[in-house]
Amino acid sequence: MFIILIRSLILYVLVIFAVRLMGKRQLGELQPSELVITILISNIATLPLEDEDIPLITGVTPILCLVCFEVIVSCINLKFPKMRKIISGSPKIIVKDGVIDSQTLKELRFSADDLTMALRGNDIFDLSEVQFAVVETTGSISVMKKQKENSDPPQVIFSDGQFSAKALENTETDIKYIENIMKIYSLDLKDIFIITADSSGNIFIADNYGSKPVIVKGKNL
Repeated sequence: MFIILIRSLILYVLVIFAVRLMGKRQLGELQPSELVITILISNIATLPLEDEDIPLITGVTPILCLVCFEVIVSCINLKFPKMRKIISGSPKIIVKDGVIDSQTLKELRFSADDLTMALRGNDIFDLSEVQFAVVETTGSISVMKKQKENSDPPQVIFSDGQFSAKALENTETDIKYIENIMKIYSLDLKDIFIITADSSGNIFIADNYGSKPVIVKGKNL
């Protein structure tokens, strides 16, 4: 009994360490790869507790290996955006300008009940109130209610060193317009962390050095 208690404490500390190392996320916010690792770790950790004949190292070693693998994958995802999309997927717009994209819902295997249930989770009970909705890579749905100006929320048009053609198209933003802003503020794309834009021409630019972001309201340049 004492041996089981010691094993439990060791594995408890190890699993806590593993989860903290992978990042602070709630269960519903886990990416697919993170969820798989979490499930595997929980299953492996129970083996030395169920059978005293199994050496503790048999449970500890694969847990550490899985955590190291997850950290490596996370680093790869940060450096290679295309790999990140393959492993974690990408957000999908299901409502734009108040119009439901039924084709995207079919691709995601979302039923009408799934959609309305997710909206209720965002305190929306009337579909006519939805201006914009997107299914995140975690499976959760982010929703924006219709505003007086009836504009969609900003989208990321530049990150990881490259522009997003789809986001540029959705926000009706021209790369030359962005380049013009960069020249005015003496900025270089290689120093930029993220650029967002919306259909009204509002631009937000943040660099990699923690400087004050550049905010341009409307297409006034």
